[in-house]
Amino acid sequence: MDHAITVTTGLPFEAALQATRERLSEEGFGILSEIDLAGTLKAKIGADLPPQVILGACRPPLAHAAIQAEPSIGVFLPCNVVVRVDEAGRTVVQAMNPDFMTQIASGAALADVAADAKARITRALDAVAAAPVS
Repeated sequence: MDHAITVTTGLPFEAALQATRERLSEEGFGILSEIDLAGTLKAKIGADLPPQVILGACRPPLAHAAIQAEPSIGVFLPCNVVVRVDEAGRTVVQAMNPDFMTQIASGAALADVAADAKARITRALDAVAAAPVS
């Protein structure tokens, strides 16, 4: 099992970041946090990284169902979605594969939450990857 759902897009970084926010919203996810990882590491330790932003995405009904099934699953929430520029200059969008929740705890309810989250995140990321480049 891959640890991440990954797509590459022809969109430039800022456009991909905006498209990712929009597509996640269309799938019912809100953005609870946004971390400019490249900017933070530059400011804190002088590290130079290509652009990279972590979006903390949450769909409250899924988060609630997951916590009801396994109270400690909260350590994996919100779902992190990363928009970054890779070493070849391409824009990459990645999200943790929700199937990993089922390796930490079992049960049909958690498996259903993971499957729903994976389907929604995959649709959102696929839509970003398919976005026309202007």
